[in-house]
Amino acid sequence: MIFEYYPGATPLDPDELSGLIPSHITTREELDRWEQDNILEADVWAFRCSYKNVFTIEFIKLLHKKMFGNVWKWAGTFRKTEKNIGVLVWEITSELTKLCDDVQAWIEYKSFLPDEIVVRFHHRLVWIHPFANGNGRHARMMADIILVCMYNATRFTWGGDNLIQPTECRQEYIQALRSADNHNYEPLMRFVRS
Repeated sequence: MIFEYYPGATPLDPDELSGLIPSHITTREELDRWEQDNILEADVWAFRCSYKNVFTIEFIKLLHKKMFGNVWKWAGTFRKTEKNIGVLVWEITSELTKLCDDVQAWIEYKSFLPDEIVVRFHHRLVWIHPFANGNGRHARMMADIILVCMYNATRFTWGGDNLIQPTECRQEYIQALRSADNHNYEPLMRFVRS
C-alpha cells in the first residue's frame, strides 16, 4: 500500500502505515473517507462539552483517539518518529505542557481576545505536531472545542473549504500557518473566520 501525499502533508513511515486497522484500504481516497467518518463520530462526542478541562495532555490524546481510533491502532499516542514538521519526539510532552500552561494564563489574564487565544493555541499545537497523522484536523477540532465549550462562540469556518485536498484554500491555510511561525498571526486570524 503506497499513498500519495498532498503538498504540506506529513508522510507516514512503514511502521505507522502498518497500524492501519481497516485492511481493505488501498488508496488515499479510501483512507480519507474512513478518517472523515471517524472524525464525524468524534465531532458528536466533542461538542457535548461534558469535560472540565481541555488543556491537558490526557484530553489532547483522548480527542485524537476519538477522531482516529477506528482507523489507526496508534491513534491517541504521540508519534515515535521525526517528521518534516514538528518538535523533536522527546520534546512533545514538555512542549504540550508549556502550551497548556500558556493558554490557561492567556485566558486568566485576558492577554488576547478569545479568537486570538484560540488561533495561537491552534498554531502552536500544529507546530508541535504530536501525532503521526491528523495533526491539522486535530488542532482545528481542539480550537473549535475551545470556542464552543469555553467561550460559547461559533466555530471557525477555516476558509469554508476542504483543507485535506490540495486546494487553493489549503495553500492559503498553510501560508497563514507559516506567517504565524514568524509571529505574524494576522493572516491566520483572517483565514479562520473567512
